[in-house]
Amino acid sequence: MEIGGTKLQVVAGDASGRILDRQRLTVDREAGGAGIRGQLSRVLPELVARHSPAAVGVGFGGPVDHRTGRICCSHQIAGWSEFELGAWMAAQTGIPVHVDNDANVAALGEAVHGAGRGANPVFWINMGSGVGGGLVVHGRIYHGAVPGEAEIGHLCLDKSGVRVEERCSGWAVDRRIREAVRLHPGSPLASLAGDREGGEARALAPALAQGDELAHAILSELADNLAFALSHAVQLFHPEVIVLGGGVSLIGEPLRQAVASALPPYVMDSFQPGPHIALAGLGEDSVPVGALALALGEGSTMSVE
Repeated sequence: MEIGGTKLQVVAGDASGRILDRQRLTVDREAGGAGIRGQLSRVLPELVARHSPAAVGVGFGGPVDHRTGRICCSHQIAGWSEFELGAWMAAQTGIPVHVDNDANVAALGEAVHGAGRGANPVFWINMGSGVGGGLVVHGRIYHGAVPGEAEIGHLCLDKSGVRVEERCSGWAVDRRIREAVRLHPGSPLASLAGDREGGEARALAPALAQGDELAHAILSELADNLAFALSHAVQLFHPEVIVLGGGVSLIGEPLRQAVASALPPYVMDSFQPGPHIALAGLGEDSVPVGALALALGEGSTMSVE
């Protein structure tokens, strides 16, 4: 299960991480956590009856007590604070439930079945509606003191308090493109972005393919901010691979190359050339595939029954 601020999906799968069945649901932000739970309670009985799963894995978009399945809070959806999601889900399904932060779960999915397979440690950064991080060491999710996560999105880029999330999330890239195209209305990027408000980041890849200088400037700025943030993870944990995921990562190879080029100057000499930078091998399925691994008991999260 993937429960986020914009994405909600339930899948059934096997021990190899193969997805056999999928239900995509639309998040109604106004309905809050109660609305999402109502949606889940309507689709779960049919899926459980159809597949007879042995356990449930959940990747939740916010800080979680992975030992109990209690949600600390959601930064995007009201109605989740201190909610006992693990116990609620166990009551809904009648089977063991494992709950963890969605970025941790995505990191596990990529480490076990994706771009980090065979590498150790694996660091994941998700750039979507927010920016999250996850660290997998020897096949296990690294957990700090509860409800600690690898919250790279909340690192400060400078002493003024500007956070990584304010520069590198999907919404931040959308905003940066809007600002740029207002100043350069005749650019290819402006033409591709159109008059919409929201989702402008989708115009970046085609603009880059056209060689648009404005798009390249925005990419360079984004990659530099990402590289600066990721250098802290490199200095602290020395991951063998860093996996870029989330909607912003759909920019693809230009983003991967730009981050790989921008990172070395921020990394201490003894760690050169630094970790391999990879795009998510599971695409937009990093969380659900990681949740399947979590359901199997991988990643060290305790179950709720």
